Amino acid sequence: MPKAPPSSAATSTAPLPAHYEQAMQELEALVQRMESGDLPLDQLLASYERGAALLQLCRDKLEAVENQIKVLDNGVLKPWKSA
Repeated sequence: MPKAPPSSAATSTAPLPAHYEQAMQELEALVQRMESGDLPLDQLLASYERGAALLQLCRDKLEAVENQIKVLDNGVLKPWKSA
């Protein structure tokens, strides 16, 4: 049986994920539900608020990693070189 999407109350009060990847997965799923056009207005608003919180969490985690890289490179942020 498919899992029903969380209600707006459950979504807006649920704790934020601990990991960046989890937050991105939830954010992507949230955007898909919002873009479907099937959400009532109250759930759409709650989803928007949750999405904003998830986006801020992702930005904060990326900034923390960037700051950590600066420290590791003696305060100079260098371009990422992929292998």
